[in-house]
Amino acid sequence: MMSRERKKATALQEKLKILRSITHSHALSNTSIIMDASEYIKELKQKVVRLNQEIACAQDALRQSSYPTVTVETLGGHGSFLINVFTDKSCPGLLVSVLEAFDELGLSVLEATASCADSFRLQAVGGENVAENVDEHVVKQAVLQAIRSCSSESGSEHDEE
Repeated sequence: MMSRERKKATALQEKLKILRSITHSHALSNTSIIMDASEYIKELKQKVVRLNQEIACAQDALRQSSYPTVTVETLGGHGSFLINVFTDKSCPGLLVSVLEAFDELGLSVLEATASCADSFRLQAVGGENVAENVDEHVVKQAVLQAIRSCSSESGSEHDEE
């Protein structure tokens, strides 16, 4: 049978071995292992601070660059497209503006899902293209122009206030 003190000493040695392996310490004495662990913790804290700063910078960059994302894919049928639109800022009349752009291209919206709360999301299937020479690029440019027009109109409304 082991004495209580012997069990405590063995448990402490096991914990120091674990600490030594976690901190990649090559120290042999208990004091040196603890000092290496302390340095390791300081390094980790510095990494956390640096990562938090990087995250904050990235979030600021995302907030400032509110470029809309528009993807257009041609579907199986002639003149049918899957259109995905996202912008982190919605403005009054944006959905109407985008739908009018579809109409000007001769695209009928066959199915759509839209969200216009804080951000703007639209997924639409447009088809029955009456006009010739309408491809993915033409649709994308028309949607981007509708977004720019709506954004500039709502920006000038705020300027007038």
